[in-house]
Amino acid sequence: MECRGCGEDFPEADGPTHQYVLSSPGCWKAYGHVLAREYQNRNYWPLHRMTVDAYAVQHRGVDTPQARNSVAIHLSRLCVMLQAGWPMEKANAAMVEITARKMRYPWLVPPENRGALTIRHVLNARTPAEHLAAVDAWAHSTWDAWAEHHEAVRTWVKTLCE
Repeated sequence: MECRGCGEDFPEADGPTHQYVLSSPGCWKAYGHVLAREYQNRNYWPLHRMTVDAYAVQHRGVDTPQARNSVAIHLSRLCVMLQAGWPMEKANAAMVEITARKMRYPWLVPPENRGALTIRHVLNARTPAEHLAAVDAWAHSTWDAWAEHHEAVRTWVKTLCE
């Protein structure tokens, strides 16, 4: 079954999905497996926030206030990590600040190309090193897919993090 968010094909599955994140039950289940791996073994943890951000923006939902804010906040954290080279701790602190301001972000029209990599790329990793490399590549692929909105995101980050 094709996931409505990332476009990846997953086996038919029964189960939950997220309230406003667009995904198929199979994709949501795959994401859960990746999160479990990251929570259970600290060697998989260093890029956990990138996992969350890449999934959130690749499965961006529909135009609702929650989805708008989610995409904006997760793109902002990807921006500071991938473009500005901020360490995870500093990026997390910025995200807490950005979230606390409860801004009303505009809807960013999602890109047709959602990125070449998906959660499956990370799920297939077998070692911590492979996992971290897969998360990094997926995060870059997803960030790159949103290129037409990079300037808007950079403006938000600059305004919010000054």
